[in-house]
Amino acid sequence: MRRVGEPGQHGGVADLLWDDVKCFFDPDLMGSLPDVRVLDASVEDWQAILDLVVEKGWKCQYSEGETVLPVPRAEAVLSRPADAECPDLRVWPTADVLAIFRFHAADEVDFDVDLRELQGQERLDVFCDFLREIGRRLGKPVLMDPEGDDGHPVIGFDVEANRVVLLADPQVR
Repeated sequence: MRRVGEPGQHGGVADLLWDDVKCFFDPDLMGSLPDVRVLDASVEDWQAILDLVVEKGWKCQYSEGETVLPVPRAEAVLSRPADAECPDLRVWPTADVLAIFRFHAADEVDFDVDLRELQGQERLDVFCDFLREIGRRLGKPVLMDPEGDDGHPVIGFDVEANRVVLLADPQVR
């Protein structure tokens, strides 16, 4: 069992330990699709994420409804008519972990992950790495709330700490 502060498989340090946070990754407790958000975002932040996906070489797929299209500029996506179908960007930081970004509004980066894909330390490390990459690029917190329970984050990237931290007490759940 690795402890916080010991090197992880990627040579880095584990931000969170599975045994400490597994309750927050229980689909029965949290909902299978928790909400992950960056508040006080901008069109530039959305574009920074699109650029990050390309730079990291993460597999991705942009679609509007059933139509798969090339990834546009963030400004083009976010200036669509209000009644247009909400586009999404599927990003795979690894082959078996998927994040789905939804372009609801320019001022909030919003994406879902499937907790059923995030079981165990290795997948948790992938998820933390993903949150950390986004948070560092934007210089903003990245928060994960239980599905449908915005405003009560349980974990998130902390800009000051420069790592993913617990934001709620696992014993309370």
